[in-house]
Amino acid sequence: MSQSTLTPRPVSASAIRGHVYKVFPNDMNAHRTVFGGLVMSTIDRLALVVAERHSGRVCVTVSVDAMHFLAPAADGDTLIYAASVNRAWRTSMEIGARVVAENSYTGESRHIVSAYLTFVALDEHNRAIDVPPVLPETDIELQRYDEAEVRRALRLEHAERLTAMRETRR
Repeated sequence: MSQSTLTPRPVSASAIRGHVYKVFPNDMNAHRTVFGGLVMSTIDRLALVVAERHSGRVCVTVSVDAMHFLAPAADGDTLIYAASVNRAWRTSMEIGARVVAENSYTGESRHIVSAYLTFVALDEHNRAIDVPPVLPETDIELQRYDEAEVRRALRLEHAERLTAMRETRR
């Protein structure tokens, strides 16, 4: 089945908004800020849910294109996660994630992490299978949709350059 025969799905059909995680002392690293691996793991799990909702299939993480830690989160902060599909190609999807740290007492919040992950959907034989196209409905969804194509082109160019480099060393 080609992607063009699959019904496009809106971003809102699979998005996660406002997933809350309260930070406790056991979530700290040696620097007394939230352990980045905890944030990364949560992002990967939420992005998986988005990918599976969008595709209606079992999905796997293919790559983490970027994980930008913009600011630390502290003991007592509340982490608020959001994740949505930015774009889908034939068998792969880019999922974007954003994490905000909120001080529950003052209401102050700050953007602490942005991430972009690529997932593929699998058939019953664990082979990549076609996924529905994304239907962006808002200006920000359209911006993310367009930006995802730029990131994909860079990923593909990077892979080609590394392959060429390795072949010249053989």
